[in-house]
Amino acid sequence: MFKNEIVLVTGSSRGIGKAIAHAFAKKGAKVILNAATSKERLLKTYESFVAAGYEVTYFFGDLSDFSTAQALFMHIKSQFGNFPTIIINNAGISHVGLFTETTPELWNKILTINLNSAYNCSYLGTPSMISHHQGCIINITSIWGNVGASCEVAYSTSKAALNGFTKSLAKELGPSNIRVNAIACGWIDTDMTSCYSEEEKEAFVDEIPLCRTGQTEDIAKACLYLASQDASYVTGQILTVDGGLL
Repeated sequence: MFKNEIVLVTGSSRGIGKAIAHAFAKKGAKVILNAATSKERLLKTYESFVAAGYEVTYFFGDLSDFSTAQALFMHIKSQFGNFPTIIINNAGISHVGLFTETTPELWNKILTINLNSAYNCSYLGTPSMISHHQGCIINITSIWGNVGASCEVAYSTSKAALNGFTKSLAKELGPSNIRVNAIACGWIDTDMTSCYSEEEKEAFVDEIPLCRTGQTEDIAKACLYLASQDASYVTGQILTVDGGLL
């Protein structure tokens, strides 16, 4: 289904990003893995993909830095002969804490990483998509970007901004046959949610109509749909995958 596609998945050494990258690689896409915190973990993920016979490369670096993102795109061109046809902007960080304890440094860090990496990759990737009159961008956001979360003001703000970015860019790039959508994740079992106690998790699940937390594969399947021809008339949408919570 995706044999001729070049798919960039940022923040893909673990968790949701890794599951998304695996789903596309399994479908025959050429996949670029990326991480910015642990090169060792990124290499381990890369080696597991190679062992599975997938066509894959990797790039270690913080893509919220524009020059680093430029280096990534040059790497992709040298490895695969072209730029990404599908970009999944997944890289991001979270923070739980009172707003009054959110320092300017922490506020700027969360917004920079969660927003600039998506901007940089989209900015560098769209010229090639426009010239080929096709392409797909998927931004991984959060339900807290839709409704806000207490003690996660900076994180919620960054994800709300990413939702606005999605809708605006979809309108601008639509005439070039480039689709831009987002997936607003609910509770997905990853390292990001491991900080909560079992009691807190159970209390959250009690509010979910499907009576369970989400798995990384749930988000990966949603990405496959949004990037496929089955969604050829879907753009500018925030697809909420949260088990019916909102």
